[in-house]
Amino acid sequence: MPTPATTASDVATAPAATVPGLTRALAARSAALHHADLPPAVRLLARQCLLDWIGVALAGACEPLVHMLAEEAREQGGHAQATVIGHALATSSRQAALINGAASHALDYDDVNMACTGHPSVALIPALLALAETRGASGRDFLTAFVAGYETMCRIGRTSGDAQYARGFHTTATLGTLGSAAACAHLLGLDADDTATALGIASTMAAGLKCMFGTMCKPLHAGRASADGLHAALLAARGFTSRPDALECPQGLIATHGGTPSLDIALAAPAGGWHLLHNLFKFHAACYGTHAAIEAARQLRAQHQLTPADIAHVQVRVGASSEGVCNIPEPRTGLEAKFSLRHTVAMALAGVDTAGLDAYTDESVGQPEVAALRQRITVELVPECPGLTLSEVIVHTASGATLRQQHDSGRPASDLQAQQQRLEEKFHRLVDPVLGAAQSARLVTLVAQLEDLSDLSPLAGMLATPASCCAD
Repeated sequence: MPTPATTASDVATAPAATVPGLTRALAARSAALHHADLPPAVRLLARQCLLDWIGVALAGACEPLVHMLAEEAREQGGHAQATVIGHALATSSRQAALINGAASHALDYDDVNMACTGHPSVALIPALLALAETRGASGRDFLTAFVAGYETMCRIGRTSGDAQYARGFHTTATLGTLGSAAACAHLLGLDADDTATALGIASTMAAGLKCMFGTMCKPLHAGRASADGLHAALLAARGFTSRPDALECPQGLIATHGGTPSLDIALAAPAGGWHLLHNLFKFHAACYGTHAAIEAARQLRAQHQLTPADIAHVQVRVGASSEGVCNIPEPRTGLEAKFSLRHTVAMALAGVDTAGLDAYTDESVGQPEVAALRQRITVELVPECPGLTLSEVIVHTASGATLRQQHDSGRPASDLQAQQQRLEEKFHRLVDPVLGAAQSARLVTLVAQLEDLSDLSPLAGMLATPASCCAD
């Protein structure tokens, strides 16, 4: 996978010089994309992103933070334009994008792409779904707009994402706002100039702090990015003005948030020609920065038939960027546990199912066996493990043996059909308890038929079904 174009050192050294035409060039690329341009693998991956997003959003709809946002929307009122997933509520498109975006990121179980160091689908799909439902867009148009927004978000990420992340911005919030704006501009049929305007409006809205990881504000970031990007595109469609060079201008997005503006880097083709081909799905319900260590720990446990009693001490070697992202040493809540390398590695070594949602409750954090094992784990930040996707776990056993295992979680799947099967299994695990097995199966079929839908009302209708936790 291509590495991001900037590093933490760029935060201090990035020049203020502009790159004329960066915003406009990205807008033109996005606006010009057609469904016929998309190869079969890209279309399949886009449908997989939608399926996975629906699964995590329906499961996340039961989270307390989503109930709070839904109640706030009910109190404020608004035109019934779009569906709030799992809550039998229709509200304004912007409120629906906000709530559904937060729901889909609430479990931290959604997909990622390291080109933007963030979570694309939770920023893009809620806005597109709300807009498509409001405007009667086809499934084919929805899918094409999703890819346009996805590629734009990653292209901007290649020039700024890693530096923004190092500076303390949550790029799902910042770059997600721009990706959402590009996607919605495409669905609205805006030309390159108006899409550049939408990116400018989105740039001045882009915000979100990494210090909020482990709180309800992190999923709120995804909802805000989706809703603000939708708002930016709708305002641009009405003739609202912004700078057409908001990404690259002095005191623009890259100058203030971090990165090095580069047209060449932004437009460089990734391996395979599409950033979407490097999408990474989650199969552990925790921060993606913990996944490599989880996998390494699981492999050691299976290979050596380890039990917690066998383990004297564990070293988890990760990149320095894990600090401030997923290195909460003593998690107090289930949500904090998702951002704790010590805790998730302890879970993996103890044989706890890290894919199960019930493993990340407030009660489970204090489970004696896992808590005791956590105290025997140290996290080391080392240069040999760059980024968030490479980790090494070293287990020192009570008998004196030293066991090592590395894992790289940054490699996308090469077998998309096998990935489809695994995603469907994850989907049923998340959605069957919420809607029932029959409804889950119908949703899987409907997503597979997305490009044949003349509008998204069948999908919206199914998603409007109250989740079991939301029923009166």
